[in-house]
Formats: sequence, C-alpha cells, structure tokens
Amino acid sequence: MTSNRFTDALFQLVRSLEKSEKRHFKLYIKRSSGKEDLKIIQLFDVLDKLSEYDEKLLLKRLPSIQKPQLANLKTHLYKELLASLRLLKSAENIDLQLSEHLDNARILYNKGLKHQGLKILEKAKEIAKLNHKYNFLAQVISLEKKIETLHITRSSSEKAEALAHESLVISGHIDRVVKLSNLALLLYRWFIKNGHARNEHDETDIRQFFKENLPSDVAAIDDFYELLYLYQSYCWYAFIRQDFLMYYRYSRKWIDLFRAQPEMSTVEPGHYVKGMHNLLNAHYDLRNFREFQQTLAEFEAYAETPAANTHDNFRIHTFIYINGARVNWHLMTGTFKEGLKKVPEMEEKMNEYALYIDSHRLLVFNYKVASMYFGAGDYDKAIDYLQRIMNGTVADLRIDLQCYARLMHLMSHYELGNYDIMESLTKSVFRYMAKMENLTVIEEEIFRFLRRSGNMSARELQPELEKLLTALKQFEKSRFETRAFAYLDVISWIESKVYRKPMSQVIFDKYQQSKRSA
Repeated sequence: MTSNRFTDALFQLVRSLEKSEKRHFKLYIKRSSGKEDLKIIQLFDVLDKLSEYDEKLLLKRLPSIQKPQLANLKTHLYKELLASLRLLKSAENIDLQLSEHLDNARILYNKGLKHQGLKILEKAKEIAKLNHKYNFLAQVISLEKKIETLHITRSSSEKAEALAHESLVISGHIDRVVKLSNLALLLYRWFIKNGHARNEHDETDIRQFFKENLPSDVAAIDDFYELLYLYQSYCWYAFIRQDFLMYYRYSRKWIDLFRAQPEMSTVEPGHYVKGMHNLLNAHYDLRNFREFQQTLAEFEAYAETPAANTHDNFRIHTFIYINGARVNWHLMTGTFKEGLKKVPEMEEKMNEYALYIDSHRLLVFNYKVASMYFGAGDYDKAIDYLQRIMNGTVADLRIDLQCYARLMHLMSHYELGNYDIMESLTKSVFRYMAKMENLTVIEEEIFRFLRRSGNMSARELQPELEKLLTALKQFEKSRFETRAFAYLDVISWIESKVYRKPMSQVIFDKYQQSKRSA
C-alpha cells in the first residue's frame, strides 16, 4: 500500500465520494452555477476516473484547460464540493445543523431582524444542550449577549441574569473538557510513540504527568463529555502502565456512558467506536474469552446500523477495529491458520481504504499478521510482514513494536535454521533494543539462549529449553519484566518446544482449559 498515490487534496476528496454524493454534486452545480462552471464538471469527471493522481495525464484529458488555469479550477472545484457535501450532510450531523442555525441567526441580526435571530438562537440552544455541545452553546450565548447588550429587545432583567449565569456555567464545562481532552490526547500520543511503560522511570513520569494534569474537581463531574474524556484519560493511563484491570474498568465505563445515553452514539460515533475497540482490547489483554465474544458480537451488530454507516471515516474505522479484534481472537485461541485464511480479504479491503488508513493502523496490522504466521510455523511469511515494519518509513512510531518486530524476526531466522547469520543478527537486535530502552530480563534471557543453542544437538537443547522456561515463568507476575509477553507469547513458544507441540496447539489448549475452569 503506497501512500504517494493520494497526495493531491482535491483528488483525495473526489476519491472519497460515494455515488449518492457524486450525483448530488452534479445536481447542485447545475442548479447553482453558470456556463463558466462547465470546466469544473469536466475536471471532476476526469479526476473521478483516475486511479491515481497524475497531472500530465489530467491535462492531456482536458485539452480545453491550460496548465496556468488548473490551480484556480482545482480550488474552485474543491470549494464547490465542500458546499455540496455540507448541503447534503447537514441533516444528519448535529455540528453542521448548529453551525447553520448560528449562521442564519447572524444573517438575520445583520439584517436588523433581531427578534427572529433570537428565536433561532433559542432553538440552537436547545439542540446544543440536548447534545452536550458546550462550545456551540458558548457561541450562541455570546451572540445572545451581544444582541441584548447593544439593543433594546424588551427582555426581562431575569433573562439578562440567566444569560450571565449560563455563561459562567458553560465556561466551567468548557474549561474542564479542554483540560481532560488535553490529558487524554497527550497520554494517547505518549502510547503511540512509546507503547507500554518500559521501566520505573517511565512509570514515575506517567504517574506524575497524570497527577499534575488531572483536574482537582473530577468527583463533581456529571456531564457527558467531561466523563468521556475523564474515562479516556484513565484508559490510556492504565494501558500505558499495563494495569489491565483498571484499563478494563474504564473502557467499560466509557461504553456504559453511551449505553446510558444511546442517542450520543449517533452524535459521537467516533468516540463510541474507539471505546468498543478499547473494551475489546481489555478483554484480549485479560483473556476474557466469553466477554470478548459478546462485545465483538455487539460491535458487529452496531456496524450494520445506519449510525455506523453515516460517515466514511467511522465506517472504515469500525471495519479496522472489528477485523483487528477478529485477528486478536485467533491470536489468543491459537487458531492461526483459520485467521490467516481471512488475511487476503482484509488486505484487499485495506487497499481499498488506503486513503483513510493511517501508518499506525498498518504497523499494528502487519505485526499481528506476522504474529499469526509465526504461531502457525510459517516463518518465511512472518519475516515478509516483519520487514514491512523494519523497512518502513515510520521509525519513530510505536518504538515498542519496532523492537519486538526485530526480536520476532530474529526468532524466525532461528526457527528456519539460518544459524550463519544468527550471531550478527542477535548483536544487531540487542543493540537496537538497548538503544530504545526496551531490554528487560526476558529479552536478555532469550538472547542468551539464542546465542548458545545454535550448535546444540537435540539432546543438549532439551534441558536448555526447560531451563529457559523455568527462568521466564518466574517473571509472569512482574509487570515490567512481562512487558514482552504483551507483544510476543514467548512462554507458549518455548512450551511448544519443550512439549514438542505446535505453538498453535499449546495456545489452543490454554484456551480450552480456561473454558473448563470458567
């Protein structure tokens, strides 16, 4: 999946349009434009047929347009497309509706029709309050106050006092939402860059940052958005620290917030979809097999609803998260071969959605597919997917996955018997992980084993494997030392060798055991 195919902004927008949106644009432009706009229709038609942006080919197919004209025509077409989409989408988007009400109120006020403007502002205020849109509410109240301050509207003194009080209340809401959303954003960014806390230093930094940035009055919070960002902040805080029970509790609170106010999943589908993704991840990390299946079924049902399909962005993210969860199911049950059968279809869909999928999602997808191939014993294919990560252009993204991709790559070469490159490769991976501060006792034990075992006979190797398994199992309850287990099921890999079973069988047996003990 190459990223340079969609570098032109106008081409990206045209590529994103659905059939109904294209049809609406044609009708809109014919109604609202004159003959001079025929050229932008021609430009639109040619762009719509291109598989990737090529300006030379574009000009060749538009002989009536000279190169100096192209930039202005593209700008004009871009603006008209946005105007058409705004008209089409305003009925299904609360933010667009509120913007329209606010614009209409300003137009009426500027025309001198103050009372008509105030009526529209009252309607906008009701919608904003109902949907917890405090930023819009602040703008509505600001215009109301302006009208009341500059003109005699015969409003009562109680109205003026109510407006003043409302302004203070809304200001408090906005202040808390800004602080909490900043906290959630910065914690998420920390995770995207680094992954889980690597050591006590990371843990101390995150604890200190969280404590300093959490508003002091969180106990009094009862507003939807304030609670949403509070729960998100706790989710990332817990996830970074690998406190998976806390991560589960707050991802559950995140989704319960939407269950208590179901209309908000239509207003904020992006936050709902992300919440379901986190809840599924929490079940995965805790190996809550039954709850994982129930949540996934609920998410799959949501994906079929009109709310999930209203916007391209949320529909595509729902697809990504659901398929990521399906891959996780195969990883935690050991059903790798079954999962790998679905990879070509997933990749085909991801190519189709290449315009919308960010580098982080591709990185995670490639790592998970590599993990399935490794678990299934197809080490050559695992290496292919790992090299997509190692040779990628996002070396500063998810340093944790960059490190463990290299470790799995090393282990794959070991499994293939490529002992001639093991010494140099082991040194290279060790240096890289040390530089990135991703070395724990677990990795050091694995490196030590890989260095020693290359030339051992099967008889010599067995006791070494048993020794390694005993050494690693003692760290299963140590949070920082078991960071590796969150990325790579090293214990099951060693057990497969000790017990002479496929790795997939070892993991599947653990899954069956958990069902019996549930």
